[in-house]
Amino acid sequence: MLVALHVRDIVLIDSLSLEFSSGLCVLTGETGAGKSIILDALGLALGARFERRLVRTGAEQGIVSAEFQVAQDHQSLSVLDELGIPRDETVILRRIGHRDGKSRCFVNDQPVSRAALKQIGERLVEIHGQHEAHGLFDVSQHRALLDAYGDLGKRREAVRTCHQDYAHLAEQLERHRKNIAEAETRLDYLNFVLTELDQLDPQADEEEALAERRLLLMNGEKISAALEAVSGVFAGERGLDSTINKALRKIEGVAEHAPQKFAPLIERMVALINDGQEVSYLASALSADLDYDPAALEQTESRLFALRAASRKYRVPVDGLAAHAEQLRKEVGDLTRGEERLDELEMSVEEAKQNLIAEADKLSKARTKTATAFDRAVMKELKPLKLGKAHFKTSISPQSTDVPGAEGWDRVEFQVSTNDPGSFGPLSRVASGGELARFALAMRVALSTKLSSSTMIFDEVDQGVGGAVAAAVGSRLSTLASASQVIVVTHSPQVAARGSDHLRVHKSDPKRKKRATVTTAERLTSDDRQEEIARMLAGAQVTDEARAAAAKLIADAR
Repeated sequence: MLVALHVRDIVLIDSLSLEFSSGLCVLTGETGAGKSIILDALGLALGARFERRLVRTGAEQGIVSAEFQVAQDHQSLSVLDELGIPRDETVILRRIGHRDGKSRCFVNDQPVSRAALKQIGERLVEIHGQHEAHGLFDVSQHRALLDAYGDLGKRREAVRTCHQDYAHLAEQLERHRKNIAEAETRLDYLNFVLTELDQLDPQADEEEALAERRLLLMNGEKISAALEAVSGVFAGERGLDSTINKALRKIEGVAEHAPQKFAPLIERMVALINDGQEVSYLASALSADLDYDPAALEQTESRLFALRAASRKYRVPVDGLAAHAEQLRKEVGDLTRGEERLDELEMSVEEAKQNLIAEADKLSKARTKTATAFDRAVMKELKPLKLGKAHFKTSISPQSTDVPGAEGWDRVEFQVSTNDPGSFGPLSRVASGGELARFALAMRVALSTKLSSSTMIFDEVDQGVGGAVAAAVGSRLSTLASASQVIVVTHSPQVAARGSDHLRVHKSDPKRKKRATVTTAERLTSDDRQEEIARMLAGAQVTDEARAAAAKLIADAR
């Protein structure tokens, strides 16, 4: 709901702040007072194109700010979420236009593009006027409006779900068909790779073991010399083993004179002999295990380099080569079973297609039935609005495809014929300016029980009509205002009498103000409102009879 509009330096508006309430708000004033300027200013805040002529003479820039209160589930907030603009209790649209023709757009004080501002504005306000209309006249929205009127949300969702399933399976089928087409070449490649990997036969943790062995073999001569030096210490006639044995025999020869004294020494010497023999054994065993043959080094390097070359070639770690081979075997199996899988997918896609067609057919039948009811509801509203010779119909035509889309088979367009019942066409091409607004009103009344808009604006919907027709227009506007905020610019006293809020637009008197003419507006009290409606009835000279008639119109409208 629009709660406030602030305008500065736009055309004839110097500075103007208006507050709006729910229900039916009427804007009245003499022709040329500036009612259209106020709507143009609001249009700028909603994302309309800016022109430098809109900046008031003498000013460098014009500013318009429109403040809206919206429910937490309002569709405009989803756009704010997409733009990354934090939600608040209100949505404030602001436009600053400069004398050089450039303008800047803001939503809740965050800069946005004009396209984004317009996208949000279209979700906040629906405008129907002499020269522009959107919402009901946007053909791309007609199908959704018809579905809303018929409460077809569940059927439409069923079609969307079936279409999603079908599209997913169809994508899988297409991908599988491409795989089969490439399968022969792919199989040749996979079999070549598997042959190479099977011959290589990589083992777990093999790289680390080979690298360690290679390092030892590369230093084989040094290691061999060191081990021989260890063995030489203990072996031979002059080795520690022989030397200690000789000394032990001598000690044992004299120990018999004092065995208890010599026992610890003898025990320790025996332990040294045993330790030396163990060291010599370990050195010999290590020397034999390492096998310092240069051929062993060449063999180890060849194996290690082959593993690493395969790793680089297939972009897989050496330790992952075995797992890579298993994955390729699985792919080979899948490709060789491709024809069987193809048959399964084709059956699944056909089943999903038939489910989609069945649900789309149900939705089409429901739409056709709903269209008949909607056409009757709109036609019922046309005659009281001086459109009795006009005809309205909902045109439903199938898409020229073998498979329904996510919204079903149907293209939906609201069409009218203003005179010849057989000559239907789009609303915007067939109807004149005044008729457009009344067609919109008729459609809105028909949709009012199913669909509501935050704010609807009708600009001179009563143009060229009066008396009973104007009263009918006012009655229908009042009906819409019971569920949504409705703002109407009117010259009809019958419509103005229906308003729950009344703003009068007028120009200042330049002779008295000694300055340029400016447009302003004021909220009318009950007495002022009666006087304004009397002026609309009588013209320049307001009579007591006009005041009495105005009072009766207001009373009858309650």
